[in-house]
Amino acid sequence: MLIWGLFLVLIIIFLALDLGVFNKEDHVIKTKEASIWTAVWVTVALAFSGVIYWLFSSGLIENPTGLTPKGAVLKYITGYLIELSLSIDNVFVIAVIFTSFKIPLIYQHRVLFWGILGAIVFRALMILFGVALITRFDWIIYVFGVFLLYTAFKMLKGDDDNFDPKNSFVFRQIKKVYPITTQINGHDFFIKKMGLNAATPLFVALIVIELTDILFALDSIPAILAITADPFIVFTSNILAILGLRSMYFLISRMLQKFRFINYSLVVILAFVGIKMLLSHHVEFPEWLSLGVIALALIGGIVASLVIKEKEEIA
Repeated sequence: MLIWGLFLVLIIIFLALDLGVFNKEDHVIKTKEASIWTAVWVTVALAFSGVIYWLFSSGLIENPTGLTPKGAVLKYITGYLIELSLSIDNVFVIAVIFTSFKIPLIYQHRVLFWGILGAIVFRALMILFGVALITRFDWIIYVFGVFLLYTAFKMLKGDDDNFDPKNSFVFRQIKKVYPITTQINGHDFFIKKMGLNAATPLFVALIVIELTDILFALDSIPAILAITADPFIVFTSNILAILGLRSMYFLISRMLQKFRFINYSLVVILAFVGIKMLLSHHVEFPEWLSLGVIALALIGGIVASLVIKEKEEIA
């Protein structure tokens, strides 16, 4: 528990520095700044693989699945890359939410910051619940596998392309239980209007982002559990990927139209992981194969987006 506690303290320090020092004043995150921070978070996450190796080689962390130090590092990196790649779809949805609620660029970082805090809590609960299920009931891995294949099929069909936050179930329920105003007052989540407290579009966007992240976690957590059931590796890879999501959003949200084939990469990744789960009791997939499929799928999607020109509409 000491190692878990130290990791959580480290995360709290990172978040405190983020909002309290580097982003104390609201400002528009430019591409250069987003690039630097994305590089920082990726470097931190990859450097943490050294900590994973040290913890598993020295026996300082519980090792319920009997991983070797090298195996633990490979599973951590694979889990991190899966979460990072699936976050790309999350970035698209966040962009739609911000556009729908007309959230100014200058306040988007603050909304995402508080969204990350909530995501960490929910992810922790879902990971512990998922690990407990897999540990207690072997057959649950087949349920996760089928669910991931179904998600890949839905993504391939493009069922979520017409997502409208203002018509969503979540938005309608918020309007029923709490007053909502269209007025934005700086970075405030609540304002007093006509003697009543009302939620601003920033708070509504935060809640919608929070709940959509839970839906994304239903995909990403089973995907990581297909790689390993070790709770520490699943948790750390997931959380470090989430921490880099904000800077990734500001870096690639403006370029999503360029990478129009990246969704097919995510379909391949989800389908592969789903098949891996269904065959987990019969076929052992080497870790390098998982890493290779993820890397090739992402590279293939990016290259295809850059090489294949979009058909011009005929007037």
